[in-house]
Amino acid sequence: MRLGLVGRKIGMTRIFTENGDSLPVTVIDVSNNRVTQIKKTEKDGYSAVQLSFGEKRSSRVNKASAGHFAKAGVEAGSISREFRLTKDEDLNHLENGMVIKNDIFSVGQKVDVSGITIGKGYAGVIKRHHFSSNRASHGNSKAHNKPGSIGMAQDPGRIFPGKRMSGHLGNVKRTTQNLEVIRVDTERSLLLIKGAIPGARNGNVIVRPSIKEKK
Repeated sequence: MRLGLVGRKIGMTRIFTENGDSLPVTVIDVSNNRVTQIKKTEKDGYSAVQLSFGEKRSSRVNKASAGHFAKAGVEAGSISREFRLTKDEDLNHLENGMVIKNDIFSVGQKVDVSGITIGKGYAGVIKRHHFSSNRASHGNSKAHNKPGSIGMAQDPGRIFPGKRMSGHLGNVKRTTQNLEVIRVDTERSLLLIKGAIPGARNGNVIVRPSIKEKK
């Protein structure tokens, strides 16, 4: 359990290594991650720090949230997330209103990135579950992309829950693990992470140290 950051997915680009290799990277803006609450075991039962990211108009902030941000002495954020820590000693260097910068990550470090995937609406079984399409000829009539039979015989005479069928695709929380940090831009508060991450452009993401990184 280690401290992470909340950010915004800017998009993808590529950078070149000294050998001339092209690396696809995702650019994440992690600027102005401010501490809004510190939780300790004695009072709250566990150790954690709450971070706020982004901006929100004062007219959009309810009274409870406004009081919470005012107590911490920070401006209201568009998203707040909590990071669990192992013990209270990890919180000694933190205080309310403090800005956590991207230098908590280092080049070559492995991270886990969580985000909301791109919503694709209602999709069929071929796009949603990667089914194979039916025959394109030899008697096939208007059943090229159909799911096929879904039922069973008289016993059990029903469709089991969880049957893979057409439905809503995307717009769910997903985490991509063990991604490598390629560059840490402290001046512009950017993280360049190798590969793709979940979510659309300008979507909120959460970057944490990898839980499966080999020590």
